[in-house]
Amino acid sequence: MTIKPLIILPDPILRQVSAPIERVDDELLKLADDMLETMYDAPGIGLAGIQIGVPRRILVIDVAREDEEKQPQVFINPEIVKSSDERSVYEEGCLSIPEYYAEVERPATVTVKHIGRDGKEHLVEADGLLATCLQHEIDHLNGVLFIDHISRLKREMVIKKFTKAAKAKAV
Repeated sequence: MTIKPLIILPDPILRQVSAPIERVDDELLKLADDMLETMYDAPGIGLAGIQIGVPRRILVIDVAREDEEKQPQVFINPEIVKSSDERSVYEEGCLSIPEYYAEVERPATVTVKHIGRDGKEHLVEADGLLATCLQHEIDHLNGVLFIDHISRLKREMVIKKFTKAAKAKAV
């Protein structure tokens, strides 16, 4: 397994819409393993393909607490097919926007259709942290960042900060 470099804001690739995956093969499963390794190393609880520069509809998640055994999950071509009217608020962060956190309101529960590592279609009903994480990572596949769910003023300040940091790094 290989740890991949993370794409960081303001890189425009983060706004790209990821392409559907045609088939589950060894190459895709290796990508999933590399993504899990990268996510654990960061450390994070979710990672979308686009965050390592791969614009394909794949994401990995593990919301197990530190004192629990790892529970890696792979979602290929995930799609939210149902979401609740009830809302919940979580403080979200993102590996592509390091060390920035903000409260985001999203549906409290979602049902996600996806293809698993086994190449078969699955349906997951999620609530709590898993529901939030799935929505956050699926947003990535659609070119949406969690900062798009906060006020325009806060979003512009974050983008400005990361743009300035990227320019300073390039010098």
